[in-house]
Amino acid sequence: MTGMFIVVEGPNGVGKTTVASLLGTRLRERSAARVHLTTEPTHTPLGRLLRSSESGLTGRALALAMAADRYLHVECEIIPRLDAGYHVVSDRYVQSSLVLQRIDGLRLTEIWRYNQQVPPPAISFYLEEEPGVIRERLAARGTLSRLERTGSPERELALYDEAFRFLQQHDWEQEKIDCRGKSPEQIVAALLKRLDDLGKRADN
Repeated sequence: MTGMFIVVEGPNGVGKTTVASLLGTRLRERSAARVHLTTEPTHTPLGRLLRSSESGLTGRALALAMAADRYLHVECEIIPRLDAGYHVVSDRYVQSSLVLQRIDGLRLTEIWRYNQQVPPPAISFYLEEEPGVIRERLAARGTLSRLERTGSPERELALYDEAFRFLQQHDWEQEKIDCRGKSPEQIVAALLKRLDDLGKRADN
């Protein structure tokens, strides 16, 4: 594989950060590839402002600020790393907006309008888990964000399904990953197999 842009998505508490980090490690081990791990909101000043202001920034204002941070992410971090031959693995991307901003009251089509000019990844992986397992993980955190308190695992899973179907209509490459009863290693093994299949398809 040459440099690929890979996104790991799913509800709050599903294990995105753990899986994205382990995926980066395994990609490096397999081919000595350079891998850049990233996240949204970003660690830019704008991204840090979004993280600290989430409790007070709502609705359309939050959706527009998230989109602005995403365009900055693409232009200043993702594309330069891909051009340099890195695999880029992002914890969250457009799908998170198509879910979380809906919890905040916006329509899917409006959120898409703010984000439709960003490039699609080579593939997006949607992690799915039992709602009860997700709820236990969130409870263990102690402190939840406003949107985590407003939504629920069931609601986020349903909205991710809707986002998946919506982006299928726009020809995004996507894969749902059933995490039920699986360790992070087993989940990442499934991701790597799908990436191998994608690479073989690109070579043919």
